[in-house]
Amino acid sequence: MTHIRRGYLTAAVIGALWTVVIATSVAITMSFATGDAFRPSVLQALVMGAALGMVLLRVPQRGFAMAAAVALFALTLGAGFGPMLTDGVGPVALGIAALLAGLGTGWSLHVMFAEIRPGTLTRHEFEDAVIRFLTGFGYIFFTAIVAIPFYVMVMTSLKNQQQLVANPLDFSLDLTQGWGLFRSYYELFASYNFGTYMVNSLFISVMTVAITLLFSVPGAYAVARLRFKGQAVFSRSILLIYMVPIIVLALPIYIGFSMTGLRNTIFGILLIYPVTTIPVALYMLQGYFRGLPQEVEEAGLMDGLNRLQVIWKITLPLALPALASVSLYVFMIAWNEFLLAFMLLDDPSKFTLTRGIASLNSSEIPRQHLMAGAVVATVPIMALFLGLERFMTKGLTAGSVKG
Repeated sequence: MTHIRRGYLTAAVIGALWTVVIATSVAITMSFATGDAFRPSVLQALVMGAALGMVLLRVPQRGFAMAAAVALFALTLGAGFGPMLTDGVGPVALGIAALLAGLGTGWSLHVMFAEIRPGTLTRHEFEDAVIRFLTGFGYIFFTAIVAIPFYVMVMTSLKNQQQLVANPLDFSLDLTQGWGLFRSYYELFASYNFGTYMVNSLFISVMTVAITLLFSVPGAYAVARLRFKGQAVFSRSILLIYMVPIIVLALPIYIGFSMTGLRNTIFGILLIYPVTTIPVALYMLQGYFRGLPQEVEEAGLMDGLNRLQVIWKITLPLALPALASVSLYVFMIAWNEFLLAFMLLDDPSKFTLTRGIASLNSSEIPRQHLMAGAVVATVPIMALFLGLERFMTKGLTAGSVKG
């Protein structure tokens, strides 16, 4: 019995905890999607999850296990005492919640129990089950941290002032409005000059990337390839600027830019932004240049090329993945920068997107416009990152192994 209890105990504990996770996730999802009140019942979820875990441990067929889980949740939810307490929820929403809870619990527990058996568990089998549970919990937890604020931001931007006042916590979508859902976006560009903000941010970000690469490429190549006095010290001190918080430098920068007439100018922003991006670009590129085979460059020098020609014709083509990743990283820094733009820009015609969004944070401006501005600033950079993420990953890891 001791051997049997170990397998069943593991299945019961993981089943109970995972059912709480799924019940909470489904309750939150359905509340946001429908606007109805779904609340998880932790105690009932624990009891049902423990029972379901021990049942599924004896069922090797995945289809039957999932059917049993769905049936169990459907019956208990239909009877009104399932793992979710509902308040005024219709039968359709309740059925969808039961289906999601059953499928999510049954399928995932079947995967987690792949290495568990009713008998004695080895250390590997036990740890494998625990790791599977923690992995699933991590995916759900961190996805929720990212997805929930973004969902609330998007849904709020698609509402009108009357809906927000009636129920600020209702994040469901009213499709009967048609194109009226996007009224706040239209007003954002028509009345709040957001088109200019986007053009300014795009211009500043692109120019910051160009200036950063112009200085960081030769600098990183010199640190990686050339031999000069103080090379080691310079290489190790590149990132020292990041040890000083930018807020500490805010007042000196403001005073200096005000005295020289650079405050409230695009040129001033283009002077200060590369200062914050060149060090990290130098650090990233020098590691990649060190990983490139030096023999290729030496062959170019023997063929009569000078050092600049070697960099242009040989090194840079080989370093395209690193250049792409650095460019994307610098672009995101410049696009999302707020403190310096907020401190140095006062003229609305020169606002960046982040500075423009800050100007919407007023009691006189409806909240849906603020959320629409946040969506406008977030979606382009998110799409750019997702589209070029493979280049960034390749560039960041390519110089990690020499040769």
